[in-house]
Amino acid sequence: MDDDLDNPKAHKIFCANCVNCKLVKIPVGNGSQYQLRVRCTAGVWNKKSGEEKLHKYFTLARRTCETCDHYVTMGDTRGFLRELRASLPTRDELYQV
Repeated sequence: MDDDLDNPKAHKIFCANCVNCKLVKIPVGNGSQYQLRVRCTAGVWNKKSGEEKLHKYFTLARRTCETCDHYVTMGDTRGFLRELRASLPTRDELYQV
């Protein structure tokens, strides 16, 4: 999985390492549970309908783009992504309030 980081020709921007990438809790069912989603506060992730797109938290390390006018790095991409990939859940999970 670190191929993207080791390949000098892979000039991808990892959304997870941007200050605009935020974690949000989305209530599920009767409100006693929630799921984690990520959103771009700069409004880059949109559906064709124009509605904001929220991505599942466990897929965060996969979110990349070629260019982004709103990208503001939070620091060392390689180290951050290594830690993130090690700590992310492997599937979508429900959390208790």
